[in-house]
Order: sequence, then C-alpha cells, then structure tokens
Amino acid sequence: MNESNPYNSPHSGLEASTGVEPLDTTGDGTGGLIPYKNPAALGAYYLGIVGLFPVIGIFASIPAFVLGIMGLRRRAQNPAVKGSVHAWIGIVLGFLATLMNLSCIGTIVFGFVS
Repeated sequence: MNESNPYNSPHSGLEASTGVEPLDTTGDGTGGLIPYKNPAALGAYYLGIVGLFPVIGIFASIPAFVLGIMGLRRRAQNPAVKGSVHAWIGIVLGFLATLMNLSCIGTIVFGFVS
C-alpha cells in the first residue's frame, strides 16, 4: 500500500475511516442456506414442519411460532445473522399447524363425546 495516498486502502468506507475490520461475509460450506448462527430461526423452521403431523404436531407447532419470533428479533438486532426466511416459515407453519392440530383434536373430542 502506498502511504502517500490515503485513498489506497484494502478497506473502503466506514472500515477505512474507523479502523474496524469488516464482518466475514464470505459464507460457509452450506452456501449461506442454513442459518447456523440463528438457532431460533432454524429450530422454528424444523418444528414448523414437524408441527404439520396431525395431533402430535401441537407440541411442535406452538414452539415453532415462538422460536420464529425470537429468530426475527435476533436478525433485527444483528443483520449479519441470517435466517429471516427460516423464521418466517416457522411462524407461518407454526400458526397454521396449530390451527390444524386444534381442529383435529376438537374433531376427535367431538367424535368421542357424541
């Protein structure tokens, strides 16, 4: 690097003026598809899928909804953490699976009562 030219820097913008190193944005072995730095979003995604199983899915669908919200909050706090799509899928599937499972349980209970 040429010391006489202050604009010749390996960093650009804010990193050059503050001396703060940029975040590692090169990705990982998964190609950035699996948000391993946001376990709440990842858990919401998987629990949302498991929640689609009738009746027993109620134990997975409610935590999927809650973890999805936690994953979105973590993403909002630190934009370098990925996983907003996984969190949204967990929220939507958790909500829909909860409704489906409650209706299945209600149908079963109604069938036994009548």
